[in-house]
Amino acid sequence: MFSKQEAQQLKTEFWTAFGKSFPRKWLLYDTKIKDFSFKFYADNKKAEVSLDIEMKDELFRNAYYEKIWSLESILEEEIGEFTKDEFYVLENGKVISRIWVDKFGVSIFNKQTWPDIFEFFVEKMDGFERFFYEYEDFIKDV
Repeated sequence: MFSKQEAQQLKTEFWTAFGKSFPRKWLLYDTKIKDFSFKFYADNKKAEVSLDIEMKDELFRNAYYEKIWSLESILEEEIGEFTKDEFYVLENGKVISRIWVDKFGVSIFNKQTWPDIFEFFVEKMDGFERFFYEYEDFIKDV
């Protein structure tokens, strides 16, 4: 078990190592769609790459979710099997729509699994980005 400070230090090392290993600009929040972003996440049990649709207006959130859902088979070709939840509830209680891919059996606190997480991040985020850039005009037309 790690102290809070040790855990924070390892997280910082993890993200720094990822940035140095793959020094490129990821799309992430730069989609030009407000509250529509791609995210990396890792904890002590898994790694995750997600598309979060966070509009407060449920009609807009649903419209973007339906656009992505209409391209489900194409997205699956790019990132493989994924999970989706139109009404995903965050820890703070906020409801968003999320589409994500998980990799279990890895940990941000186990440096031996970092290469597996990094490869997973790159492969899945590349797929999400290719998908978004290919269908960007269609997705934005809400």
